[in-house]
Amino acid sequence: MKPLLILLASFVISLFVIKITHKEYDLVLSGRIAMSIMLVFTAIGHFMFAKGMSMMIPKLIPHKETFVHLTGIFEIILATSLLIPRLKYIAGWTLIIFLLLMLPANIYASIHNVNYQKGTFDGNGPAYLWFRIPLQMLFVAWTYLSTIRFH
Repeated sequence: MKPLLILLASFVISLFVIKITHKEYDLVLSGRIAMSIMLVFTAIGHFMFAKGMSMMIPKLIPHKETFVHLTGIFEIILATSLLIPRLKYIAGWTLIIFLLLMLPANIYASIHNVNYQKGTFDGNGPAYLWFRIPLQMLFVAWTYLSTIRFH
């Protein structure tokens, strides 16, 4: 829920700041700025909650906490790349692929009741997927519209 709130609040704020500074609205740029801010916010979680996030990764994958840290760094790189005009298109496609690849981790975490913030197995469970899967698809659509469709 927090990433969604960050995304929407960042979008509205950037929309009005751009209107004030450039005398017109720029939905696409505001969309990329909002996605970038949201990605930095979620990337911070990869460092604050590395133990819990590593529990979201299936057992067959080694070095889970390192993987969590690397994906956090990757999110920061993508957030930056979305704001660089000549990189936004490739960053958009890369982010879409990344979001789709991360969805199984969210499904795994829900099935196993992972509470990534606490690092315990008392999370919301499969019911959480009714929110998480549409949210992930919103992020994919948002990225597509703000980086690929209207680039």
